[in-house]
Amino acid sequence: MKIRVNGEEKKIELDQGNALLSTALHHMGYKPNTIVVELNNLIINSMKWEKVKLKDGDNLEIVSIVGGG
Repeated sequence: MKIRVNGEEKKIELDQGNALLSTALHHMGYKPNTIVVELNNLIINSMKWEKVKLKDGDNLEIVSIVGGG
């Protein structure tokens, strides 16, 4: 499956039946509690990541949250 992540095309090995957003994020090495995800211009609540299925050609924007002082 090919998707765009932060403007860069990526190929992710997921079968269409199990192409969940949560699985894709895990495969790419993202930690769920440190990111905000936008899928095709819509922000996706992290509680819905287990239900949202990705399709070939989807566009993800992933922003990491950084703490500091």
